[in-house]
Order: sequence, then structure tokens, then C-alpha cells
Amino acid sequence: MANSFGDQFLKAGLVNKTQLNKAKKSKIKQQKQKNKQKIEVVDEAAEAARQAAADKAARDRELNRQQKEAVERKAVHAQVRQLVELNRLPRDDGEVGYNFQDGTAIRKIFVSEGVHDKLGRGLLAIVKFDDRYEVIPSVVAEKIMLRDGSCIISNQTTRLEHGEDDPYADYQVPDDLMW
Repeated sequence: MANSFGDQFLKAGLVNKTQLNKAKKSKIKQQKQKNKQKIEVVDEAAEAARQAAADKAARDRELNRQQKEAVERKAVHAQVRQLVELNRLPRDDGEVGYNFQDGTAIRKIFVSEGVHDKLGRGLLAIVKFDDRYEVIPSVVAEKIMLRDGSCIISNQTTRLEHGEDDPYADYQVPDDLMW
């Protein structure tokens, strides 16, 4: 029914009989060599295509990972924003300055005396979010620390946990001392 390409080329006059026989013999020889010696003939084009596909898949995986991390960071940021906005304490009527350390700088916020006392005892914490400092309960600060620890600026409970070998622990701080 259907002629092979070699027969079609022969009928069209593009090749002669000897060229067709030579091509068939070389194809048969390659098949025998492959079957006999288990030598795999390497097809460079197919290997290059496989390598390109593998490289593209690796790039796609890396891009997907980066996009997933960006989405997760955005979700964590939104969660922290919600926790801060729902739990922040008002500081409008503050007359007492509370000093705290933010990195290498000493900052000061004005709070009421009750908030100042609670900050000193560790019941409240200071959070830096969107370049603002907010006062929130320590319980909420611990939830925020689980999500993003870099937001918490001042939390007495964390400072006490880290300073267990405090040499001045036996000395009592006077009540009238304002830092």
C-alpha cells in the first residue's frame, strides 16, 4: 500500500538503487550493533531537548517557590497588621515618657502612668509596625513573635528570659526611678 520514503525517492529519481541499498544497510548495521553490544546511540538533539526541558522545569520551580514565599510573607504581614490594629492601646493622653531601645537607637514614646507601669512589669509590649510604635498586650506580642519576631521592639518578658544571669537581680529598683 504505502511505499517507504526510500522507494518514493527512487521513483522520483532523487536517489539511485545503490544509494538506497547503502542507507538501508547502514540502518540495519546500527540496529544490530545496538542490539548486540547494548550500545546506545546518543542523539544529541534529543539530549539537548531533554536538558532544556529540565532547565526550564528547574527555573519554573524556583519562580513558583519565590512567588509562594512572597504570598506567605504578604499573608504574615497582613496577620501582624490585624493583630496590631485590633489590640493596640491608645497613647493620646500620655504624659510620662517611656524610653526603649530600637536596634542601636534609644526611642521615647509618651504614655499614661498606668501603661508605663505595665510596660515596666512586662504586661505590655512595644511593637514597630509600618514605621510606627504601638503598645500592645504581651499575650498578643507573643502571637506576633510566632509570626514575625522582627516587629517586637520591647517586651520585658523576653528580656527577662534572655537575661537569666543578671548580676543585679538581687538589687531592688526604686519606685521613683524613671528611665
